[in-house]
Amino acid sequence: MSLDYRVEFLFIGYTMDMTNKLCVITGANSGIGFETAASLAAKGAYIVMVCRNEDKAIQAKKEIQHSVDSAGVDIILCDFSIQKEIRLAAEQIKSNYDKIDVLINNHGFISSKRWETVDGLEATFAVNHIGYFLFTNLLLENIKAAGNARIVNVASDAHRAGEFDPENLQLHEGFSPMKAYGNSKLFNILFTKELADRLKDTDVTTNCLHPGVVRSNFGNNGGLMMKLFWKIGAPFMISNKKGAETSVYLAGSDEVAHVNGAYFKNKKVAAPRKQARDMDAAKKLWKISEEICGLHVHKPEIEL
Repeated sequence: MSLDYRVEFLFIGYTMDMTNKLCVITGANSGIGFETAASLAAKGAYIVMVCRNEDKAIQAKKEIQHSVDSAGVDIILCDFSIQKEIRLAAEQIKSNYDKIDVLINNHGFISSKRWETVDGLEATFAVNHIGYFLFTNLLLENIKAAGNARIVNVASDAHRAGEFDPENLQLHEGFSPMKAYGNSKLFNILFTKELADRLKDTDVTTNCLHPGVVRSNFGNNGGLMMKLFWKIGAPFMISNKKGAETSVYLAGSDEVAHVNGAYFKNKKVAAPRKQARDMDAAKKLWKISEEICGLHVHKPEIEL
């Protein structure tokens, strides 16, 4: 499959020079992640694709390099359901690159049934939320080192079906595929809000986005109703190329250089549901996530 016809994103408003900018993109071997990587490579960025499937990643890399002369593309393998692999992937990136200009958390997952990862976490929660949270925190110093860096989190309007219940974050009760997915996308926005607050005195910004309802193979992992919805709705969905536009915009547009903590749709700031703007919930989720990942450091008491 040739990429030649697919790297023609509109460059109107994309005035930031991306030449040799290091862009780390998760889930970059397919769907909107692939289109995001291809578009940023076409603008001169060096791409680090963080992918679970090595064969698909290699094929995606070849397609990008075939279509973009001298494209710099690296592959880092990672299964985002496993915290040990997230840590190893982050260490590889940090050992290879001193600075990260753009991190795009793009990977996503939905499961047709409830199951737990090797870390004892509900799988959708583990991949979609903890995957973003842990990976970003592990790379944060390298991101800060770049100066004027950006973190982009792919969320979804599916967050409107989610809820923040600290007592049932992993849906031990009332699990359904869409509930788990909606929750994880709500958590992506709450994570972005709290991260933005923590970064407000730095040169790093973070924003999140709804890519649109994209015609992809994403729904194949869901239950029967999800697969049926995807099949019936496919003619009305947007392409992966179209779905990637807001991610590319947030990664490289001067128009959002000073925007921090916002939710975007169609390259415009939009209002997520009320709970997604609840900073108390965002702080609680952050604290719980730190504990799950073992990132919380207890400061020793100083004896006077």
